[in-house]
Amino acid sequence: MTPVTVLGLGPMGRALATAFAAASHPTTVWNRTPGKGDDLDATVADTAADAIAASPLTIVCVLDHEAVRSVLDADALTGRALVNLTGGSPQQAREMAAWAAGHGIGYLDGVLLNGIVGGPEAALLFSGPYDVYQAHRITLAALGENGTYLGEDPGRAAGFNVSLLDLFWTSMSGVVHAFRLGAAENIAATEFAGYAKVMAGLLPELIDVVAEHVTANHFPGDASTIASAAAILDDVITTVQANGLDDSVLSAVRSAVRQAIDAGHGSAGFTRLAVP
Repeated sequence: MTPVTVLGLGPMGRALATAFAAASHPTTVWNRTPGKGDDLDATVADTAADAIAASPLTIVCVLDHEAVRSVLDADALTGRALVNLTGGSPQQAREMAAWAAGHGIGYLDGVLLNGIVGGPEAALLFSGPYDVYQAHRITLAALGENGTYLGEDPGRAAGFNVSLLDLFWTSMSGVVHAFRLGAAENIAATEFAGYAKVMAGLLPELIDVVAEHVTANHFPGDASTIASAAAILDDVITTVQANGLDDSVLSAVRSAVRQAIDAGHGSAGFTRLAVP
């Protein structure tokens, strides 16, 4: 089995090291704060350079890209492979890939989509040089059965991730804001929750509709138009403002709707807003 090094032993780093060890990969770990890896089925290195030298494949999972740069030893990594599961922006991933290429390091950027490591429920995305992915694909499978290679652009995995996080956090902000508005209108949270789930249940099908319309570059307004959305948004924003709540997110949506109408797209479906 291929030896693997894991740099960073926060909760996710520990899960990564545990998964590799469970799959019988000799695992070496290092953490800036000593002692965190003593209970793992792994060899604890004294320095990051020592840990890197122990394996042909190093996984780094730390707080952010600044921390990544601070723990990596370019000389020790030269001629080896590095998989960065730290997360970050697509541009940061591309900058890291350029740095790695300049030092003769095979680089993959990766994302753990749902925070689950190991088993069939784990969902991982990788991007970067195909030969690097192919060389280590079997080893990386220890982290989960659903690893997907997205292409040579090292920023592509991060691009997927930030787009999905955009969906998640925009949705979550809508959820908590809706509960605040309901409370302002004397609607109990438990009373509201069931109806909220019915409304949210419309989204999976609508996601498919958006994908179909964008792919076809056709945005029919037979079910609902951007103009009708404007009227609905005005009612919601008026109520939000009357209750003294923050309307900035909804006002941003209303502004996008206004721009689309001004551009002559008022009779198109709301999915038209998914393209420039």
